[in-house]
Amino acid sequence: MESHASASQPRRTAFVFAGGGSLGAVQVGMLKALMRIQVLPDFIVGASVGAINGAYFAAEPDAAGVARLERIWSRLHTADVFPFSIKNSLLALLGRRDHLVPSGFLKSLLESELPCDTLDAVRIPCHVVATNVLTGAEVVMTAGPVTTALLASAAIPGVFPSVAIEGDYLMDGGVANNTPLSTAVALGATRIVVLPTGMSCALPRPPHGAVAVALHALNLLVMRQLVSDIEHFSGRVELIVLPPLCPVTVTAYDFSQTKDLIGRSEAATRLWLKQNGLHDRGTPPELLPHEHDEEAHIDHQSAPASHSATLRT
Repeated sequence: MESHASASQPRRTAFVFAGGGSLGAVQVGMLKALMRIQVLPDFIVGASVGAINGAYFAAEPDAAGVARLERIWSRLHTADVFPFSIKNSLLALLGRRDHLVPSGFLKSLLESELPCDTLDAVRIPCHVVATNVLTGAEVVMTAGPVTTALLASAAIPGVFPSVAIEGDYLMDGGVANNTPLSTAVALGATRIVVLPTGMSCALPRPPHGAVAVALHALNLLVMRQLVSDIEHFSGRVELIVLPPLCPVTVTAYDFSQTKDLIGRSEAATRLWLKQNGLHDRGTPPELLPHEHDEEAHIDHQSAPASHSATLRT
């Protein structure tokens, strides 16, 4: 593999974790496959749910840590992350609150499961990306309380409340940079391995509910931006983008299929690694806008890594 680092500059590998709601389960399957061939980064960058996965992996960057992360994801339900109530919805509609969902449930979940209390206590340096509410500027956090940083990075506008850190109000990192390739490059990465969540490419109909539609739309924007970033940084760094899972018939709001997503993603990633190795292959076709034939909606489990017959770009 050709290195983009000069002879005097050692190669620095970054894992970049994209956002994507419940589709973050796909990244767990990718990590399981990467751990089988013992690939580790020099540092990690993540935004939104990608920041949560990235921080957990940074704290326990081994097969046992990924197995624990898998167990956490496998127990999750939509209500654990988005505990809606009529009262909260009414207060938001009346302008008494700027969010639909309190962050207390997600905070308790993070505090009970994360293996460390601060970002600087992790074993692999981890950079969490959030967005300044007032200026729209990207904010990168590498130290301080890990739960606070992750709540800020995952604070979807209008859904979760913004988070105050050192006098600044922060929200979802996806607003500024959901797949933060530029952040990894600025931090000195010469090789970047991107773990995208992919998109709900085989839905039989649009999602139901305002939050589900908003998450779906945000996810589509994230993947579109990722394609643009791949084109922009291609040739500047060694860029390896793991193909996301496809077809996907679940929305980024629905946590009912996390076990299936993890299993399929691990199988697909292992096959891809066996066929290609960690080589720069450009933009995976799964990230481009495409459609599926009807059979993709009926049975997506028979061939988790061989879907070319139903994918039509």
